Amino acid sequence: MKLTARNTHRDIAYFYVGLILSFSLSGIFLNHRRSWNPTHYTVDKKEVHIIPFAKDSVNDAFVNNFVREQNLDDNLRGYSMDGNSLRISFEKNDVEIDLTNGNGTIVTYGAAPLITQMIKLHKDTSKWWIYFSDSFGIAMFTLGLTGMFIEKGKLSFKSRGWKLALIGLLFPLLFLFLLS
Repeated sequence: MKLTARNTHRDIAYFYVGLILSFSLSGIFLNHRRSWNPTHYTVDKKEVHIIPFAKDSVNDAFVNNFVREQNLDDNLRGYSMDGNSLRISFEKNDVEIDLTNGNGTIVTYGAAPLITQMIKLHKDTSKWWIYFSDSFGIAMFTLGLTGMFIEKGKLSFKSRGWKLALIGLLFPLLFLFLLS
């Protein structure tokens, strides 16, 4: 087989297609994680009611008793008071209770299957993954270069592609300067 820009471009794309699709989707999800975080989204919301009490009576024993009563089998991160509101934070649950009336909610979080794993790949920094990820970066660079030389004639990089490439370069530069 003859080594051409087209063949190189095609074969690299075939080899990395899974990672290209995975990184594309997980990148989009990471960009919008403030709107919807697939690794931490609401699975269930349960209303609770306890006997109202004074906020100065909140302590470790009170929180531990509440956890037992609610059968919350989760790792406790901590608790805090905000005015008359008690907030208890867990790995997979958040609790908020209004101490004046005893009404509250327990929100349970979960992770979206497959999407969460793609995001973990996108953010992974383990030693072996770094090398594969670096090879992917080099492959993307190569795809960009070889893509410029695939077409000939009126649709070539030399004829019109450079204009689109220039516009494509201006967008990240513009955002870079606007966000700095």
